[in-house]
Amino acid sequence: MKATILIVLIYLLLLSSCYKGEKVDLIIHNGEIHSMNEKGETFEAIAIRNGKIIELGPNRQILNKYRSKEILDAKGKSIYPGLMDSHGHIMMYIQKKLSANLVGIQSYSEMINTIREFKKTSPHDVIIGRGWDQSLWKSNEIPNNELLNKAFPNTPVCLYRVDEHLALLNNSMLQLIGCDSIENIQGGVIEKINNIKTGILMDNALNLITPYLPEHSYKERLNAFKEIEHELLSYGITGVHEAGISNDDLHFLEKAINKNEISLNIYAMLLPSKKNIDFAKKNGPYINKNLNIRSFKVYGDGSLGSRGALLKKPYHDANKIHGTLITPRNKLNEIALMCEQVGYQMNIHAIGDSMISMAIDVLKELNEINKDHRSRIEHVQIIDHKDLNLLSKYGIYPSVQPTHAITDQRWVINRIGEKRKKMAYAYKSILSNTQIIAIGTDFPVEITDPYRTIYAAVKRKNTNNYPENGFLANESISIEECIKGMTIWSAISSFQENKLGSLEEGKDATFIILENPIEVGKEFKRNNASKTYILGELKFDLNKL
Repeated sequence: MKATILIVLIYLLLLSSCYKGEKVDLIIHNGEIHSMNEKGETFEAIAIRNGKIIELGPNRQILNKYRSKEILDAKGKSIYPGLMDSHGHIMMYIQKKLSANLVGIQSYSEMINTIREFKKTSPHDVIIGRGWDQSLWKSNEIPNNELLNKAFPNTPVCLYRVDEHLALLNNSMLQLIGCDSIENIQGGVIEKINNIKTGILMDNALNLITPYLPEHSYKERLNAFKEIEHELLSYGITGVHEAGISNDDLHFLEKAINKNEISLNIYAMLLPSKKNIDFAKKNGPYINKNLNIRSFKVYGDGSLGSRGALLKKPYHDANKIHGTLITPRNKLNEIALMCEQVGYQMNIHAIGDSMISMAIDVLKELNEINKDHRSRIEHVQIIDHKDLNLLSKYGIYPSVQPTHAITDQRWVINRIGEKRKKMAYAYKSILSNTQIIAIGTDFPVEITDPYRTIYAAVKRKNTNNYPENGFLANESISIEECIKGMTIWSAISSFQENKLGSLEEGKDATFIILENPIEVGKEFKRNNASKTYILGELKFDLNKL
């Protein structure tokens, strides 16, 4: 009798265990899960184990099939793969946080007052400021250093423009970096008027400043990184294509990754220094936890705002200037060949139509060697429409930042004139040819908020709904296309589509639950993540702020 009872108890226990279902770490149900898979499917529930997606499906199916100590009711909220910023600068943002903040400054005098206040608490002998934009000033002209010299006759001061392609230095800083003995520099500009240096340095000339920048400790840099990471996670950004890192940046990232102090997925593009090239030759495509390195970022030209973007015809408002070729053609070819030899992607910063044409010529040779090289052109701001079909023909991935169009619309027609405006920020035309586009912000040049990016891409307006009819509105793209550009297309453009970019069985459980649905109406509405998960772990929770 006792044996019979024991057998029945064991049977009931087994039956109960089967009924409870397969154990997982997390179940989320009652959600609107946008998988971003090829079919564009949506689901209600998801099961997660060991940082991977086990299954997606209807509520009843997932709740009956799986059991977990943690079950979350999403209450109908939208769920998406973690957003990726396809072109950002965390390391630059760190430096910006550790410098005088000149973003939004309305005049030269306000800039000087800001530097005076920063100097009072700065422990460094050299004063660095970042983020000024003369297009916000009444004069709208790039300044010289006359007022800066009067305000700081003995303290070296260097003030980077918002695009970081141009800086204003006082005479004390020019002397410190030895600029008096240098007249010209390849791929850069040391501006002189009437044979007198104005204090303006552009592009490769900025390399003269680097050895004299204040040094910051690992702890200072990490604290700044954590602030940036929290900001990104709060928006639902779980990964960044870090667009150009030095060898020193690489060592910082590796140290932080090895100490598990960084949660974001970082797809890092190396700058082509000797040390970084040696690293690539030694390691090949490199993955260390959430740090992925298999690309080089090469600066082709400068920025449009600083008149450094390389144009086929002169600038409309400076008819003797075509822009700056930062990296000569022969060097671009040399780097391209190196990239293919070490298995790295080549990403060329190209803003002006002349530079984009040159970049295409360089990258088409890579396509002839390797059809899946996935080379990229970063920015693609002013493109000759004759070149549009060449992007897809040679397997070149465009990487764009829609908020640039909205920020630049204040002055871009002055730079290029009415006849060339149809070539500007032509995202719909580009996408029609390539069928894929990677989307980012270029922060800290722009704000990290991806919902501003979506609004800019779809409405071609800023958050104040300006301009009324949209800037070159015929080049707008859809909400779905923009989200793809920050999820699955971003993943494809960085060789990460097998892990990230969509919510599918076997992929990383990296996703966001949004506070509000992604919508684009008559007015911009702020949005953010309610919860952000990376590999199934909660990294941001709005309710715990």
